[in-house]
Amino acid sequence: MSNSKAYGDSAIENGPASLQGTLEKTTAWKDFLALIKIGIVNSNLITTFTGLWLALHFSGQSFLDHLDIVFFTVAGSSLIIAGSCAINNYVDRDIDHLMERTKSRPTVTGKVIPGKVLGLGIVLIGLGTLCLFFTTITATVIGLLGVFSYVFLYTLWSKRQLVSNTIIGSISGAVPPLIGWAAVDANLDMMAWALFVLMFIWQPPHFYALAMRRVKEYKAAGVPMLPVVKGFKTTKIHIVVWVAALLPIPFFLTKLGIPFLILASVLNIGWLVLGIYGYKVKDDIKWAKLMFVYSLQYLTIIFVAMVLVTLI
Repeated sequence: MSNSKAYGDSAIENGPASLQGTLEKTTAWKDFLALIKIGIVNSNLITTFTGLWLALHFSGQSFLDHLDIVFFTVAGSSLIIAGSCAINNYVDRDIDHLMERTKSRPTVTGKVIPGKVLGLGIVLIGLGTLCLFFTTITATVIGLLGVFSYVFLYTLWSKRQLVSNTIIGSISGAVPPLIGWAAVDANLDMMAWALFVLMFIWQPPHFYALAMRRVKEYKAAGVPMLPVVKGFKTTKIHIVVWVAALLPIPFFLTKLGIPFLILASVLNIGWLVLGIYGYKVKDDIKWAKLMFVYSLQYLTIIFVAMVLVTLI
């Protein structure tokens, strides 16, 4: 999600003048949500809940009888993800002003003291770990491994040094469904690992498409994303290969039934066709936007469908 040295605040002072307007419009609550990257927290909450739901379903346990586990899992996973994102904001405050989508973060505008952001992140991770401890040790360990992979392997190490940073960062993004499952069943089923692999494979094409759209910003920030280092042609090949790797995943989720198998396969094939279409279009940025939007819809549909098919 970078070098481990402590960054100065001079970059914040040199941010775009347009930030002044943003300072007047934001509230303390909006600043807090920006610090914890609420969008990431919410999307990961979907996959965490799905893992938990499926574990309850296939182990024959009642959802209503385990509301305490549901609460501690949802709260715990959300808190550790929020804390990790806050630390990511703390570390990246020297480059975030260079990117349109991050230049209004309170760590950039100076509305919050950097040290407090770091402290917030640590506290949130601590509280989240405590919540997960009330489920299973396995869920707690997996949660901490997710924190380690995002904060240390991605943010502090690979993000600014390796072109493979996206792949390394995908480890943490694939952890939430495992947390959800492990909170109910510490003996992780093959299906739990299939969810992990699904999330791991989904992320590179999703973030490569985003990186193509923001390639100039990543280049200015010195982040070696694949489009920056290898160009659009190579990135498009990588995207198609990763999407193709999703094709067999539904066949490891056959317990969810034939309707889900068909739906997931159709979604995979549709994404692959759209990816191949990229070799014919002249506007790479437009194609990247289509791929990005499709990836978001894909994730929502497939994980919501996993829950719905168990209710039928």
